[in-house]
Order: sequence, then C-alpha cells, then structure tokens
Amino acid sequence: MAGRTPLFDAHVRAGARMVPFAGWEMPLHYGSQVAEHHAVRNEAGMFDVSHMTVTDVSGTDAAAFLRRVVANDVERLAGPGKALYGAVLNEDGGVVDDVIVYRLAGRYRVVSNAGTRDRVVPWLSERAGAFDVTLRERRDLAMLAVQGPQAQARFRAATGRAEAAELAFFDVCEAGDWMIARTGYTGEDGVEVLVPAEAAGPLWRDLLQAGVAPAGLGARDTLRLEAGLNLHGQDMDESVTPLESNMAWTVAWEPPERAFVGREALEALRRRGTLARLTGIVLEERGVLRRGMAVRTETDAGVLTSGAFSPTLGRGIGLARLPRSAGGAVRIELRGASRMGRIVRPPFVRRGKRVFE
Repeated sequence: MAGRTPLFDAHVRAGARMVPFAGWEMPLHYGSQVAEHHAVRNEAGMFDVSHMTVTDVSGTDAAAFLRRVVANDVERLAGPGKALYGAVLNEDGGVVDDVIVYRLAGRYRVVSNAGTRDRVVPWLSERAGAFDVTLRERRDLAMLAVQGPQAQARFRAATGRAEAAELAFFDVCEAGDWMIARTGYTGEDGVEVLVPAEAAGPLWRDLLQAGVAPAGLGARDTLRLEAGLNLHGQDMDESVTPLESNMAWTVAWEPPERAFVGREALEALRRRGTLARLTGIVLEERGVLRRGMAVRTETDAGVLTSGAFSPTLGRGIGLARLPRSAGGAVRIELRGASRMGRIVRPPFVRRGKRVFE
C-alpha cells in the first residue's frame, strides 16, 4: 500500500488529483499544473514534500562520517545554521542520491529523495558501523516548501515567524520544534520547513489563508527543470558520476587526504577526461521535449534526460547528456520528425526571468 503524508486529507479536500509517486500517494495537481507553476513564479505556492527522507546524524564522529559518505565536505559548514548540497556516491563514483546536509545544534540533518529511501537508508547504516554515530530516520516530521517572490512575506503572515527573512540562501535555523531553511527546488526564493507531523495540517491551512497556492508534482517538475535542477533517476543515477551530471561543483577535492566514497573512481575519470556532459537544450521550433528523445549533434548523438514545455518561456526545454565536444545547433527526434534546437547553459529561468543567451 502506498504511503500517505500527514497532509493527504488536505490534498483531497483541495481537489487534488492523487497519483502514486515513489511509494506514496501524492498530488499531481489541484486542477491546473500550469496555473500552479505561474503561481510560484509570480506570487507564492507550496508543496507537500513530506515524502522526502529525513535522517538525523549525531555523535562524536558525525562530521567524520559525513565527510566519508558525502562527496561535498561538511567541514565547509562553519557552524550550526548552514547547509550544503552534495551527492552520496557508490565506489564507482555513481550518484546513489543527491542530498542537502543541514548543520544544526549538536547534530546534522540529511534530506534525501523519497524514491531512494530503500537504498540510501541502508547504505548509510552499513557505513555508520565504523563511526561513533547515531542515525535516526525522522518519519515523525512533515515537510513543506513555500516558494515564490511573495513566499517570505506570506510565510511570515501565516506563521508570525520572521526568522526565515533573516536567513541567507542555504542558511537554516531551528525555532522550537520547527526547522526553517532558505532552500528550495524551484529557482525562486522561499523556505523549506520541517515540523512535527501533527503541525502540518494547521500550517497548511494558515498558508492557504495567507494566499499561498497549493502546487503539485507536475508544477514542481517544470519549475525545477526551468531552474536547471537535476532529478535523481533521470538526470543522474548510480550509473553516472557528478562529473557527467553538471554536478562537478559539488565535489570537494580538498583536502586531498579526505577519502570520501567514490573518490578514487572520480579521480581516475578526471585524469582521463569525461566523454559526456549534462547541459541544457532549447527547442527552436514548436513541440514538447520528453525524456529519452534522441539528440543529434555535429559530433555524435546524445539523449534527453529530462524535457518539458516551459510555461514561463513558452517553448520546449530539456536537459541532455551529450558528447563533451558538442556545441551550438542540434536536431531532436520528436515523434518521427527532426526538430531544430540548440545547446544552452542551464538554468533557463531564475527568479522568474529568462537567463540563458
């Protein structure tokens, strides 16, 4: 049976179309995916992301453990109240999952994807044995993301909490039993907030009353794609490395003695050079790009890993894994026809505005 978040009944009352997703019943949309997308880009929208996996890491070796299992380096987190994005890798350098690590008072919090829970939780547990650490999966919490140019103001109006507006990007604070982070997956300003499960319903109701529109998985996908953000299982997975997934910046090579899992494989790939890269594609003709479509370049073929029609730009966009030498114009195989496109550097949209050339 699929899992249900603490907000399941609230979604049903709001008229959501519920669909199975990563073992959960989640809202695809509440009537119009496009309207929800524009609500986030122009005002404020909220997503139930309580299906995400939350793991607290504590103990005297908590930092050493995370320095071993995450390719980014938690030593970069100067103190409580900071967060970083990184990848958990296998020995071959493939991406087991992408995560955000938050440094809190006396512990760290790792948020990973719902679809990888059955791999990530055991993976971390197996490697924790060599360290003095305690791992606690927090199924007692709910998580909401409030995103958009009006997100901060409406979050404060709904909750009375001013802490979020005082945070810099990728900062985090604890306010009682709430964790509030200035993070998100849309390319807009906003917060992600973790609260006790029983507080999720009242928070959702208060945000609705403050004018925050509910948004589902459909809008979340087009928003993250416009922002050039990867989706695990599509744009990267255990078969490809961060160096081939537009995530090289998340690998902390210094200090050289930090032996994070997958380092040797990445260093070998780095020495010989990667053959592929993940980059952006813009369709120059009418049509909608979809995952799996072939992309023909001047040098060789590639494939779309993600694709959609961009509501903000009014054209097809996608992420594609292409030969590293490829550049300029491409041809995309779209329903038996060849359409013109071109390679651009993601993101496509930031803060509601087109940013590619």
